[in-house]
Amino acid sequence: MRKLIASTLAISAMGAPAAFAARAVDGAGKGPPAKKLVATTTLDKHWKRTKRPLAEKREAARERTARPDVAIPPQLAQIAQCESHGDPHAIGGGGTYRGKYQFDTGTWASVGGQGDPAAAPESEQDRRAAMLYERSGPGQWPVCGA
Repeated sequence: MRKLIASTLAISAMGAPAAFAARAVDGAGKGPPAKKLVATTTLDKHWKRTKRPLAEKREAARERTARPDVAIPPQLAQIAQCESHGDPHAIGGGGTYRGKYQFDTGTWASVGGQGDPAAAPESEQDRRAAMLYERSGPGQWPVCGA
């Protein structure tokens, strides 16, 4: 007499999708394995939709922050101190100016920044400010750059 025994593989600690397999055995525990059955669960679909893109975003963030730090000219360091007291998360001007160098979103985007400048790593803010300073000089910071 053959019995069908279904075994469920545990979900890994990383939240990987679960798979289900089944095999046929006789009463003595012998018998040829049956075809494997793989079921796509709601968890599988959720994992593919949310975890993979998140992992890709994290990898892109690591690549952005892994770039070597930029040498900050003393004038730029003074600008940062004047604008935000060197705080990379500072928000001023009613929310218009953000980050260590108090970028507005248009200026931030013009030097290749994406998203909120105040949420960017400090090294990226330094790099973008150095690009802006090299391109336009201290005039981009009318109060602190003079």
